[in-house]
Amino acid sequence: MSDIDEPSSGDGAARSDAHSSSGAARRSSLSRRALIFGGLAAGGLAAIGGGALLYRDMRRSEGPDGTWVKLSPIVPLPRDAPRDGSPAFEEPGVDTTVAVWAHADDDIIFANPHLSEVIASGATLRTIFVTAGDAGRGLAYAQQREAGIRAAYDAMRGSAASWQTSEITLLSGARVTRFVPSDDPRLSITVLRLPDGNLSAKGFPSTGDAGLTQLINGTVPVLAPIDGGPTLDAARLSDTVAELIHAGRPDHITTNIPHESVFAHGDHPDHSCVGSLVRAVAPSAGVPAEAVTYYIGYPSKRQPVNVVGAPLDAKVGVYQVYAAQDPVVTCDDASACLAQPGFGQWLRRSYPKTEGELQLS
Repeated sequence: MSDIDEPSSGDGAARSDAHSSSGAARRSSLSRRALIFGGLAAGGLAAIGGGALLYRDMRRSEGPDGTWVKLSPIVPLPRDAPRDGSPAFEEPGVDTTVAVWAHADDDIIFANPHLSEVIASGATLRTIFVTAGDAGRGLAYAQQREAGIRAAYDAMRGSAASWQTSEITLLSGARVTRFVPSDDPRLSITVLRLPDGNLSAKGFPSTGDAGLTQLINGTVPVLAPIDGGPTLDAARLSDTVAELIHAGRPDHITTNIPHESVFAHGDHPDHSCVGSLVRAVAPSAGVPAEAVTYYIGYPSKRQPVNVVGAPLDAKVGVYQVYAAQDPVVTCDDASACLAQPGFGQWLRRSYPKTEGELQLS
């Protein structure tokens, strides 16, 4: 798609060689990174949410702004049957956070250092990614991003053990893929793989020029996951997200800033849709408004820098681990990562908002 900066023809081979030669070094540095993040937990820094792809707009020093599109209100439908029997049920954990994001990398870019604090504390974390973040490039690229986020979690938790993969058909009828570390069941990553909505909110030709914005606004009747799973209409999507949240038995929810907040102007449309979706369904999943934290995405670049020193070094280190698997944003070292327009600004910032701080418009 013309909105994306394509890597050069030699980028894939170079990245493969670099990744192969650095694999052992990455594994040996996991414990060191875990110790760094343990220090972050004592620092008490807050987190923000967001993340995205390297679009052509990112050539500007401040990175991109997303297109602002009016979004219809999301009204979740009441369920006729309880969700307690969901196949997505996960064993209750300690101080559980269910994190719901638009794209794989929203959490490490915008929800760190807080994300690392949760993992380092021994608390339970259930992460859900609603879109594939595929940028119209197909399932193989989405799976590269998923591999990157698992590697980033490995860096934060200090382990390189394998992840177990399962497919789950929910009560809602949706099919999801779940990844769980073989040595750490308090963590899980669940992906819906709905098509990326693009910075323009118009989707990509390869996925029918449709995304979350069109689905919520009723412009398209259904969205098809890019992995061939059952299609979802707006009501089924809301029911699916509510079911996954409820299945995690959360004490807290973290997610993107919702569309109705003033802090969403200029954000990626997918971020806004997911934030609004979570805000709408959280009560039906049994989670009170005060237990939900929303993280500013792209517009955080206009806030003061508040991640510096060792916390910034650790945050960038985890992002670099992720980026090694994502050919669109691969960066060779911390300086190169921080030099990326948009990403460099976001990595230096972390801004959570409570319900009362959203400044609803």
